[in-house]
Amino acid sequence: MYSVLINAVLSSSPDYDLLFESLTWPSDSWPGTERVEALTAFIEGLGPLLADSDTTLFSAAKRKCIKDKIDSVILTQSLPLLSRISAEADEGMRCRESTAAACRLVSVCVPLCDEAVPGRVALSVLPSLQLLEEEGPAPGRLSVEVASEVMAALLPSLDEQLTLTTLSAALSCIKTLPDALVSKITVRLLLTVLNCCSGARLTSILKLILDDLCIWHSTDRTPVVTDRALLCLTALSDHLLKPHSLPFSSSSSSTSSSCEPDPRLSLQFWRMVQDGLTHRDSVSRKRALYLLKMCVALSEEEGVDCPLSSSEEDDILFKWASNRSKLLREFWEDYALVMETLEENQIHVVRPVLNRIDTLIQTTVNDSQGFFHPSWLLCVYQRMFHSENKSLMREGVCHLLELHVLQQPAFALAFSEFIVGPFMDVLSETSLFHKSVGQSVGDCPELGAKLQVFMSTFFSSLPSEHRGRMLLQMIQQLCSKHWCAAPLLFFSQALSKLPPNPLLGIDGLTALREVLRCTMITHQVLLRGAAQCFLLNSVLCLTEVSTVTLDDVFSFLMHFRADESLCRGTHIWNQLCVWLLDNEGRFKPRIMDGDCTGAAIKEETVRGYVQGEMHAYLRVPASTGKLPDSREADKLARAILLCVDMERNQLGAEIDNSLESLLSPLLDTLSRVSTNIYLPLRKSDKSLQLVLRLMLERSKVCIDNTDSIVSLLIFKLVDPIQEFILRQLLGELQELFDVERAELYLCVLRQLVVTYSSTPQHHSKIQQTYFPKLIRHSLKVLQEPSQQVARTVAMASLATVCGLVEQKGIDMQSETISVLKAVNDFFYNPVSSSSQSQSSLGNFNKRLQKPQTGDGSCDVGVQGRLLQDWGRIAANFMRDQWICLSSLIKAVGIPESVEISIAPETLKTALSCSVEALALLPSDLVLPVLTFMETVLPQLLLHEEALCAEAVTLSWELVRGLSTNAHDFWPSLKGFISMAFHRELLELTDSSAPTLLATLKLLMELSQSKSGVFGVLLPHCCQTWLPTDRGSGDTMFSSVFSHINILTEACVYGPVFRRDQRLIQDVQTYVEQLGEECAANVAVTSDNRDDQLPRTCVLAFLSRLDPSNLQHERLIEELVMALLKKDNDISKSKVRYYSNSLQHRVKNRVWQTLLLLLPKIREEFVATVLNCVFEAGFCSNHASVKYLIEWMMILILIHYPQHMDSFWACFNRDHEKTKTSICTFLSVLVHFNVIVPNLKDKDVHLRKALDIILQWCFNHNFSVRLYALLALKRVWSLAGVRAEEGAEGFGGLSTVIKACLNQAEAMQNTGNANKNWTRIQEHFFFGAFHPIRDYSAETIFYTFPSLSELADEEWIPPSKFEKLLCFSESPSFPLRNPAPDLRQLQPGDWIQQDKGIVNKEERWAEVQKKITPWRLGIQEQEPELQLVPQQRAARLGKQHGALLVVASLIDKPTNLGGLCRTCEIFGASTLVLDSLRHVNDKHFQSLSVSSELWLPLLEVKPMELTDFLQVKKSEGYCIVGVEQTANSQSLQDYQFPEKTLLLLGNEREGIPANLLQMFDVCVEIPQQGVTRSLNVHVSAALPMTVTSDLQMLS
Repeated sequence: MYSVLINAVLSSSPDYDLLFESLTWPSDSWPGTERVEALTAFIEGLGPLLADSDTTLFSAAKRKCIKDKIDSVILTQSLPLLSRISAEADEGMRCRESTAAACRLVSVCVPLCDEAVPGRVALSVLPSLQLLEEEGPAPGRLSVEVASEVMAALLPSLDEQLTLTTLSAALSCIKTLPDALVSKITVRLLLTVLNCCSGARLTSILKLILDDLCIWHSTDRTPVVTDRALLCLTALSDHLLKPHSLPFSSSSSSTSSSCEPDPRLSLQFWRMVQDGLTHRDSVSRKRALYLLKMCVALSEEEGVDCPLSSSEEDDILFKWASNRSKLLREFWEDYALVMETLEENQIHVVRPVLNRIDTLIQTTVNDSQGFFHPSWLLCVYQRMFHSENKSLMREGVCHLLELHVLQQPAFALAFSEFIVGPFMDVLSETSLFHKSVGQSVGDCPELGAKLQVFMSTFFSSLPSEHRGRMLLQMIQQLCSKHWCAAPLLFFSQALSKLPPNPLLGIDGLTALREVLRCTMITHQVLLRGAAQCFLLNSVLCLTEVSTVTLDDVFSFLMHFRADESLCRGTHIWNQLCVWLLDNEGRFKPRIMDGDCTGAAIKEETVRGYVQGEMHAYLRVPASTGKLPDSREADKLARAILLCVDMERNQLGAEIDNSLESLLSPLLDTLSRVSTNIYLPLRKSDKSLQLVLRLMLERSKVCIDNTDSIVSLLIFKLVDPIQEFILRQLLGELQELFDVERAELYLCVLRQLVVTYSSTPQHHSKIQQTYFPKLIRHSLKVLQEPSQQVARTVAMASLATVCGLVEQKGIDMQSETISVLKAVNDFFYNPVSSSSQSQSSLGNFNKRLQKPQTGDGSCDVGVQGRLLQDWGRIAANFMRDQWICLSSLIKAVGIPESVEISIAPETLKTALSCSVEALALLPSDLVLPVLTFMETVLPQLLLHEEALCAEAVTLSWELVRGLSTNAHDFWPSLKGFISMAFHRELLELTDSSAPTLLATLKLLMELSQSKSGVFGVLLPHCCQTWLPTDRGSGDTMFSSVFSHINILTEACVYGPVFRRDQRLIQDVQTYVEQLGEECAANVAVTSDNRDDQLPRTCVLAFLSRLDPSNLQHERLIEELVMALLKKDNDISKSKVRYYSNSLQHRVKNRVWQTLLLLLPKIREEFVATVLNCVFEAGFCSNHASVKYLIEWMMILILIHYPQHMDSFWACFNRDHEKTKTSICTFLSVLVHFNVIVPNLKDKDVHLRKALDIILQWCFNHNFSVRLYALLALKRVWSLAGVRAEEGAEGFGGLSTVIKACLNQAEAMQNTGNANKNWTRIQEHFFFGAFHPIRDYSAETIFYTFPSLSELADEEWIPPSKFEKLLCFSESPSFPLRNPAPDLRQLQPGDWIQQDKGIVNKEERWAEVQKKITPWRLGIQEQEPELQLVPQQRAARLGKQHGALLVVASLIDKPTNLGGLCRTCEIFGASTLVLDSLRHVNDKHFQSLSVSSELWLPLLEVKPMELTDFLQVKKSEGYCIVGVEQTANSQSLQDYQFPEKTLLLLGNEREGIPANLLQMFDVCVEIPQQGVTRSLNVHVSAALPMTVTSDLQMLS
C-alpha cells in the first residue's frame, strides 16, 4: 500500500523538502514503525527518479540537496534511533520491529547517498561488535544485536577492504561473544558477506573462514570451540559443500586462490566433525552428522576420488573412490543410522541396531585401502559411553569388550588412546557391574569376566614396544578421578590376569602407589582389601625387576595393609615370598649416598638388604624429643618376616639361625635397654617399635615355627624390656610428646603379657611385682596435684592393667587385683557437695587441663602440634577412666567401703556420671561407657526408670551417629545391644519398657538401610532366650513373649535394598566365594553382615523349640498366628504387589516359616491354622507363595486326615468369587495319591474327588480346565485301579472318565494347548516334587525359591544353616534333601510363552521406523522462491493473528492435513508448505476437513527456507523453533511475540542442523516420559494454543 501512495505523491511533483520534513522525526525521539516504513517507502520511490539522468525532474542542485537529506536520514535519523533502541533493549517486540524498520531504511538509503557514507557508518558501527558480555552498550553506541543488523544492511555497499574487516570482526565475535549471540552473528554477517560476493572473491572469503575455524579448533580443542565451529560450518554448508571441481594437486588443500576450498580435504575439519559426533550437546551432534551426510552426498554426486592423492595416508580420515561408491555409500548410511539411533533413550529401540556396528567394524577390517578410518568406530563407542541411559552405556562397554578386531595389532594400537581415555572413564561407572539376568549371587558380574578376557587379549595383541607405555597410562588414569569400590576391584582383577610380562618399572610402582594412596578410600573394607590383593598380584607378574631396587619394592609394599591384604601366611604373602626368591640377585642395585663411582656395584640380596636396613635403622643420634615415625619399623618388620619366609622355602635353611642373625643388632640393643644409661632414648624407642611390629605381624596367622622362634628370641629379653618400660612409666615421662611414647610402651607391655601369659615365671613376676608397683605409682600421681602429662600416663597405665584383667590376662588371685581395689576406692571416693543434698563421686569424669608450652628444651613445633591435638588426649584420658570403671565393676564390684544402705544411691550416681560421659566423649570412644552401663543398668531398672531410659536413648543417638564409620560403628552397636537388650531388660513387659520398644523400632528402621544391624540384635536375643551352651531353662525364655514382634520381624526380614546397595553386597559375596585365594578374606576381620542372617538365626532358633515344653508350644502358636495375620494384612491391602516386590517376598517368607513350624503344631491347634490356610488359598498369590500354601494343605491333610471334609467344603464356595484361585485346591488333588493312604473311607473320598473335578473340567477358564484335567488324570489313576478291583461306585464313571481323558488328550495335540498340557505335567510341583520325601530345609528355603523364579537373594543355601552350628536337624525335618531330583531341575512355569531365539536380521526388522535413509532429505530443490498465496485465502471472513507456521520440512500428507486444520482453528495467519500439491491428496483432505479453504497457504521449498527466514527476520518476525537445545526455553515460561514465525521439524530428523542458527529462540515441550518426541502435529498444536490465548487476551 505504501508503494502505491508514494508513487501517486511523487507523480504529482511534490515539495520534496516538505515531504522530508513531515516524514522525519526529532533525533531524540522514538518514532512509530509506520512512520519509519513511510519514510523508507518515500526514499525507495526516489531511487528511480534520482537514477534517471533526465534533468527536467531534478536540477543538479536539487539532486545534491536530496542526496544530502538522504545522508542526513542515515546519520541524524537512523543511527540515533538505533542507539536509543540499543539503550532500551528490554522493550522486546517494539525493539525488534523498530530495528527491522530502521535497518530497512538504512539499506534503502545507502545506494542513494554519497559513496563515503557507508564506509563511515560501518567504521562507526564496527566497534560495537567488540563489546564484552558483561558490558552494556556505551552511550551513543549500539548493542551487538543492533550492530549486526546495521552491518548486514551496509555490507552490499562496502568495498572489499571494509568487507574483510567486517568478516574479521564477525569471526572474532564468534569466538568471544555469549552463546546466544553467536548464531545471530553467523547468520546476519557471515551469510550476508557470502551472499554479496561471487567468483574469486567468494572463494577467497570461504577459504579464509574455513582456515580460521580450523586453526581455532586445532589450537583450542574444547567442547565450546567445537560447538561454535560446527554452528558456523553448518550455516555455511550450502556454500562450502556444493559440487565443484577438485584441485589436481598432490597436497591436501590447494594453495591457489582460484580453487574453491573443500572441507573434505582438511584433516582439522574431520576432527571437528568427530568431536561433534561425541559432543555432550545433542545439537552439536546433529550438526556434525549433518555435515557428514552432506560430504558423503556430495562425494557420491561428484563421482570423483577424494582426495586425489596424499603422501600422509595415516592422517586421512575421509576418503572416497568412485569405483567403490556403492560400498562407501552403504557404510556411511549405516553409520549415520547408528548415530541417529543412539540419540534414543529407549534400549529396546537401540538394541536392534547394534548389529549394524558389527557390520561397520567388519567393513573397516576388510578395508585394505584405508577408506574407513578406525576413529569413526571410536566415535560410535564414545557416543554410547556418554548416553544418559545406563543400559545403553553398558551395551556399549560389553560390545567393545567382545570386539574381536582388537586381536589385530594395527587395530589394537589404533584403539589404544581411546582405551586409556574414554573407555577408562566409563569403566569407573559402578552400575556397569550389576549381575546379568541368569547369574546367581556370588557369580562374577558379566562385565567383570569380559573385562578380564579383554585385557589379556588386548595386551597380547598390542605391539610389544607399546605395552609398557599403555599399561602405565592405564594405571595413571586410575588416579585421575575417583573410582568406586566395584569398578576398581574388577579392573584390578583384570590387571592381575594379564600374562606375565616385564612391563612395569619404577614409574609403574609410583603410579600404583598413588592408586593405593588416593583411590583406595572406599569404606567397603573387604573390597578395598581384595583390590589391593589383585594389584599386588599384578605387580608380581608385570614388574621388570632389573629396573627397581629392593628398597623400591619394600617401600611400595608399605602401602598394603596387613589387616586388609598383605597378611602373613596368606596366599598373596606366599606368592610374594616365591617371587622374591625367584628374582634373588636380579633387582637393580642401590647406589648409596655418597657413592658416585658406580663401579663394581654388587648384586643386592634380600638378606643383605635387610641386614643393611637393620643397621641403618638402629643408627640414631643421641637425642630425645618426639617419638620416631613408626612407618620405618613397619617397613623393616615386614622385610624381616618376608626374608625369613622366603629363606624357609630354600632347602636346608636353618630358620632359627637365620632369624637370630637378622635380629642380632636388635637383640643386642634390647639386652642393654634397661642397664645402659648412655643408650639413646630414640634408639630404645625404635627398638621397641620394631619389637611391637614383629609381635603383631607374627600373631596374624600361625604358619610354622617361625612365630615361636620370634617369641623365643624376644623371650630372652622380657625382663630388661619390662624393667625399661616400668622405669619410664614411673615418672620419666613428663614432656608433652611423651604421651605418644607412653602409648608405645603400654602397647608393648600389653603384647608381652598376652604373649607370655602361659609362662609362669614371667607371668607371676609381672603380676606380683611390676603391675602392683605401676598401679601404686599411677594412683599416687592421680591423687596428688601433678603435671597433666603425668596424669595422662598414669590413667593410661591403669587402663592397660584393667584391660588385661578384662581379657583374663591377669590372675584374679594375684597381688595386682588386691592393689586394683585401691583404685576402685579412688574412683568411688565420695565428695560432699554443698549445693546438693547428696554426695557425688568425685573421681568420675575427671578432666585434664590444657598444659602450657614447656621450656625451651623441647621441640616447640612438636609441642604446638600436640597442643592442637590436646582435645583428643583429654578424650582418651576420660575414656581410660571408663575402661578402668567397666573392668572394676565386673571384677570387684563397688568398693567394700561403701555402706550397703547407700549402695543403690552410689550406683545411681555412677550411672548419672556415665550418662554425662556420653555427652562429653566423642562418639567413637563411648564403648567402655556402654560396657559399664551393661553391668549397672539392670540393677537400677526398677527404681530409676527415667535415668535408665535417658541412658539408653542417649546411647542410641551416639551409636546411630557412627553409622557411616564402619570401624567404630559395629563394636559400638554390639556394646549398645548388650547393654540395652540385657537379659534382665528383656524380661520387662511392653508397658514397663516403652524406651526399649522405641529403641527397637529405631533399630529396625536403621536395619532397612544398613545391612547387618538386625543381624547383631537377633543372635543376641536368641542366645539370651535359648542358650546353646546350657539346658533350655525356662527362666529367661519367658521373656520372649514380651518381644514376639522381634521374632515375627526376623521371620520375614530381608529388606529390598537400593540397586547400588545390592550391587555392593553381590560383589562382596563374590569376593567371599573366592576363599583363601583372595587374601582379603583372611586378613579382614569378618563381621557377618549378611542380610539373611536374621532369618537363618531365627529359623535355627525355631528348629530347636520343643513342642512338649508348654512355653515353647505357646510361642509356636502365637508366632503362627502373628505370621498368618501378617499374610492376611498383605492380601487385604489395596496395594497391588508385583513379582519379587517386598510384599511378595514377605508372603513367601511367612509360608516358608509356617512350613518349618508345621510338625511342631499340636493337633488341636491345626483346625485354626487350617481355616486360615484355606482362606489364604483363595487369595491372589504369586506362584512361589501358591506352591507353599498348597504344600501346607497337603501336609496337613496327610497328618490330619480328619479335616478332609473341610477341604471338600472349599469347592462349594461361590464360583464367581473363587475365580482361578480354585486352581490351588485342584493342585492339592493332583497330589491326592499321598493323601489317600491315610484316609479311612478311601473309595468315598475318591468318588468325591472325581465328582468335584469333573465339574471344574467344564469351567470357562482355560487354566482351571487344565488344572482340573491334570487332577482328573492323577485321581483316576488311583480310582481306576479300585474300579478294576471291583470297588463300588466307580463302574458308571469308568467309561465316561476314560472318554473324557481320551478326548482331552486328543484336543491337546495341537497348538498352544498341547504345549501347555505338556508343560503343566512336566512342571516340578506336579512332576519331580514329592510332598513327604522332599520335606527339608533345603527344599523350602533354597530349591523352591529357585524353581519359582524368586530373586536369588531369597535363596538360602543349606550351608548358611550349617555355619550357625545351632540348627536342630531331625529325621522328620532334615537340613538337606535326601533325593536329588528337585535339585537337578531348572526353573520354569507352564504358563510361560516360548522364548525363541531371534536372529540378527529379524531383530533388525523390528527397529522402530522413525529413522529412514537420510539421503532423501538433501536432494536438489527448485531454486525459485514462490511466495504467492492461494486465491481462496481472499474468501476468509474472520480475523487472523500474526502467527506464521512453516511446515516445509514435513512431508507426510496426514500430518499436514491435521496441521492445516489446527492452524485454521487457532487463527494462524499463514501455513507454509513445501508443495501445494499436498492439498489435493486424499489423505491430506481426510484430516484437513476443508480447512484449507479458509487458511492462506504458501509454498516454500526446503532449500529455500534459509532465504525465506532471512526475509521474515528482516520484516521483524521472531523465528521460533520447537527443539531441545542447551539454551532452549520451556514452552510454559516463554512469552511469544505478536509477530512469530513457528518452524516445525521433519517427522524423522527434526529441524536440519543448518537452520538451527536461524532461530531467535528455541522452545521445548516439557516431558515426563521416556519416549523422545511427540507427533509433529501435536508438537505444533501446543505452542499454537499459547499464541491463541495471547491473541484472545489482546
